[in-house]
Amino acid sequence: MVKAKKFILKAPFDGFPKRSDFELQEEDLPALKDGEYLAEALFLSVDPYMRGYMARLPPRSVMIGIQVAKVLESRNKDYTPGELVVLQSGWRTHTISDGKTNGDYKLPPMGDLSPSLGCGSVGMPGMTAYFGFLELCQPKAGETVVVSGAAGAVGSLVGQIAKLKKCKVIGYAGTDAKCKWLKEELGFDHAFNYKTKDIGQSLKEAAPEGVDCYFDNVGGMTAVTVMNHMNLFGRIANCGSISSYNDTEVATGPYIFALMVRQQLRSEGFNVLRWRDSWPKGLMQMIEWIKEGKVKVREHVTYGFEKMPEAFMGMLRGENTGKAVVAAK
Repeated sequence: MVKAKKFILKAPFDGFPKRSDFELQEEDLPALKDGEYLAEALFLSVDPYMRGYMARLPPRSVMIGIQVAKVLESRNKDYTPGELVVLQSGWRTHTISDGKTNGDYKLPPMGDLSPSLGCGSVGMPGMTAYFGFLELCQPKAGETVVVSGAAGAVGSLVGQIAKLKKCKVIGYAGTDAKCKWLKEELGFDHAFNYKTKDIGQSLKEAAPEGVDCYFDNVGGMTAVTVMNHMNLFGRIANCGSISSYNDTEVATGPYIFALMVRQQLRSEGFNVLRWRDSWPKGLMQMIEWIKEGKVKVREHVTYGFEKMPEAFMGMLRGENTGKAVVAAK
């Protein structure tokens, strides 16, 4: 019998998450049935969307999320012990799956690349950047692209993909060190610390010609300010709104409807699962770009499954540069 550990959320978040919001539990997993397999988590992802999505689930639910896991035992003909899989099974050390209900797929062959990338650039965040940017923003060579949350798992990839498409890229992040990384290592044309540099003024300086595409990870006044600098027929991919996830009151205004009409902007929210059938193509493209050195990745790794809450809260505070990942052991 296998003993699994899991984290549950005891009650809906109230403001910024606290360590006391989470409870570590153990459970004995049953023997496998025909068609099932047992997997052990190797790497687990912590992402901003978890903060909002948990509100949709009943109290005392297991924290959601993806993980890269190793198949230990199998009574499913499609999964063999030793294979690496990506599961949407949440914050748990061991999972019994039928190969379908956890959004299971096998990690593509990646050569010498770390399997942890299956939680990031070669996983859901990578597909969020790839499809969200290319499908919704539809960038053209020579256009100006702005990315908020630019030093995070998704934003850092969006900026690099935009450079591959021959765009000018402006990124916003929360520390000078992150901005230096964006410019010196990832090739962003401009990067600004939104905490110390006025966003509107920085756009006047860096994008006097206006903004064509905006990949929005933060929402709030950052988004409003960028939109006020957008050109006619600008395109906005609304990926996240981390600036408001921990708010306890609903924000009011400013309203952007007249601006959208005047500039004929197109703004579209999305869930990356809409392109799920096309993920294999996107995953192989990301692997190719990373191996060729055209896309660079960085991980912020926390060690130990028991530290999942700390990793999650640290990510929401912006302590990570690149993808925040937890190594289970």
